Amino acid sequence: MNDGLLDAFGHNAWATRELLLLCQGLTEAQLQTSAPGTYGSIIATLRHTVSSEAGYCERLTGEDLPWDRRSESPSLAEVAQRHDDLAARWGRFLADPFDAERTFVVECHDGTDYDVPAGVYLAQALHHGNEHRAQICTVLSSIGVTAPALGLWDYAEATERAKRRAP
Repeated sequence: MNDGLLDAFGHNAWATRELLLLCQGLTEAQLQTSAPGTYGSIIATLRHTVSSEAGYCERLTGEDLPWDRRSESPSLAEVAQRHDDLAARWGRFLADPFDAERTFVVECHDGTDYDVPAGVYLAQALHHGNEHRAQICTVLSSIGVTAPALGLWDYAEATERAKRRAP
C-alpha cells in the first residue's frame, strides 16, 4: 500500500467534491463566469480539471474509463459522477504498490517526446487539481460567493484525519 499518498489523493478528491457541492447551488450564469488570470469559466475549469485527472489516472492504471473524458460539455452532475469514479479508481490504484519510476512517453505541445516517470504523473494530478480549484475560488470570490475552505488542514479536520485533543 502507498500509505503516504492516501491523504494526498484523499485531500484532492475531498476538495474537488466540496467545490462541486458548492457549485451545484450556483446559477447557470454564475457557472459561466470567469476572471482574468484563470483557466476559464467555473464550469469549463471543473470539466477540464476532471478530464485531465482522468487522463492521468487512465495512463497510470491502464484502465479504460467507462465515459469519454474528452466530451466537451458534460453537465455539472456528470462532472461530479466522473469525479467520484476517479476517486474510487485512485483508491484502487493506491491500494497496491506501484513502480514510481515506470516511464511513459509523453508528447508535449511542441512535438517533443519526453520520458516521464509515474511519480511525476501523480504529482501532476495533485498539483493540477490544486491550481484549478484555486482559480475557481478566485472566480467565486469575484462574484461575491464565499469559497469553501479547501486546505489540507480543512480536509484533515473534516475527515477526522486530524483530531482535536482533549484539554
